[in-house]
Amino acid sequence: MSFEELANIQITSVSKKAERLADAAASVFVITAEDIRRSGAISLPEALRLAPNLQVAQASSSGYAISARGMNGSNSSAPNKLLVMIDGRSVYTPLFSGVFWDVQDVMLEDVERIEVISGPGGILWGVNAVNGVINIITHSAKNTEGPLLIAGAGNSGSDVAFRYGGTLGGDGNYRIYGKRLDRKHTSREDGAEVRDAWHKNQVGFRADWDRPGGQLTVQGNAYSGGIGQPEPGAIAISGVNLALDTISVSGTNLTTRWTHFLEDGANLSFQAYYDRTKRTIPPTFSETLDIVDLQFQHSMQQAGMHSVTWGANYRYSMDRVSNSQYFAFLPADVDQKWASIFAQDEMALRDDLRLTIGARLERNDYTGNEFLPSARLAWKFAPDHMLWTAASRAVRAPSRLDRDAYIPGAPPFLLDGGRNARSEVAQVYEIGYRGKPAARLTYSVTAFHNVYDHLRTQEIAPSGTFLVFANEMEGKASGIEMWSTYQALPSWRLSAGFTALNERLRLKPGSNDIAGPNASGKNPEHTWQVRSTWNIAEDRELDFTVRHVAALQDPAVPSYTAVDARFGWQLQPDLELSVTGQNLLDSHAEYGPVATRSEIPRSIFVKLLWRG
Repeated sequence: MSFEELANIQITSVSKKAERLADAAASVFVITAEDIRRSGAISLPEALRLAPNLQVAQASSSGYAISARGMNGSNSSAPNKLLVMIDGRSVYTPLFSGVFWDVQDVMLEDVERIEVISGPGGILWGVNAVNGVINIITHSAKNTEGPLLIAGAGNSGSDVAFRYGGTLGGDGNYRIYGKRLDRKHTSREDGAEVRDAWHKNQVGFRADWDRPGGQLTVQGNAYSGGIGQPEPGAIAISGVNLALDTISVSGTNLTTRWTHFLEDGANLSFQAYYDRTKRTIPPTFSETLDIVDLQFQHSMQQAGMHSVTWGANYRYSMDRVSNSQYFAFLPADVDQKWASIFAQDEMALRDDLRLTIGARLERNDYTGNEFLPSARLAWKFAPDHMLWTAASRAVRAPSRLDRDAYIPGAPPFLLDGGRNARSEVAQVYEIGYRGKPAARLTYSVTAFHNVYDHLRTQEIAPSGTFLVFANEMEGKASGIEMWSTYQALPSWRLSAGFTALNERLRLKPGSNDIAGPNASGKNPEHTWQVRSTWNIAEDRELDFTVRHVAALQDPAVPSYTAVDARFGWQLQPDLELSVTGQNLLDSHAEYGPVATRSEIPRSIFVKLLWRG
């Protein structure tokens, strides 16, 4: 994309309607299709490393911890305050309010853009959008016509994929795809092999119809695979070493969206999806989860200074768990429902001043009604310069892990659930600037302050014989995030990003959770990255990325600096060869205790892509 096109990218995640990136009053970074291609990324988590406002930490061959603005996991759970969507379908699981990144996959060649918002998004997207929102948006089928074949291999694994797109009548288009990935075992710091190799097969389709007055999309995916677990004895529960075996995963989903365009820019949209996932983790438990989600939105035509958007959402899940002697969710079978309504009004106070206020009221089965208000003010004090500020309330509602988890699987329990666990709450304050200080330079900076309350803890019961989940921690997090793009030459572009975080958590009086405050130790105090994209010639490209992550404190993980490089060669108009090297300086650890985490190795990946 040209430098001017980058500034005019249309995004939808900030206000649930199309707007220029330059006009969005939020800390939002857009990963374009070109960014993904030139990074050499072969998975969604690797592509998300391009966003400087995310912490992406790899713990094993398939395991990632991903968050924004801290809160990247605790001693009892994976990260749970980041909402992730793929083409409008939420992929967070109500089992622990997080994301199983080992099964979230798309053909990266089909991705149009990834919108990464750091900061709360609860008013538009609901509870659990506390520290950020990731919206992965794929191309319409009309932009992916013809055949595509991909084959890649390296010392860490291999990928093969195909896609074919065509027309449906006079106003429709479709595409189908299939892919397989294989990843090899990783190793510990001492060189011992970790049995974490994994493989996955996935197929899917998308069909789009563009008609006068409306658009219709139907898309679906299905996958299955296996993920290795560490060697026997690596994990113990109640002093018993577990006989670990391969994790099996599978799932299917189907989504349909219809948008009807009304007069003067107004529109109605409906979305419905069904998502079924299965995961068996021997010997602890297995889960089958079915989710039905219905959404409605009405963007009304502007009336004077007001531009109103409102909508409703209903979500129903059926969770079926098979427990074991080591671990249990009780009750094993649970049906849950969420219902919400939201509205926001974007008011043009002046030609250069916009105030957006809104709220969502959402009801869940665990805590009842949750109120999520937000207010944003944007001042366009010059054509290419904008100041904005925001205040929001965000909530993470309890998951099954908070309320229904028991260890071992039968009494007497060492962990006796969390029947009184309540929602975690964040009051978030932000101020930011986005602009174009020079003709070939864009810059964005945001400062934020989060005030947390009712964070999850593990408390010792008064009897002293078992633990329960509670909410006896509070704290604050302050930080800054910034990024910039500079067009040094017509053929050479530089990008840079930096984040700093100061997270301060403390237990409330009366709490006896020893490990609770150490959750802040899983977040680096600062990160930075620099990317260079250079068109050596019309048919050759050379790209470099240098990224640095500060040390983690608990468990201790040393700081690291990684260098990635990619060389791309357009052998023929329809044939592209690329060679990508990752972690070229050395291998390093990124997340988790030293006894179980993997060293992320140097890797080389060669990829051949053919477009018919």
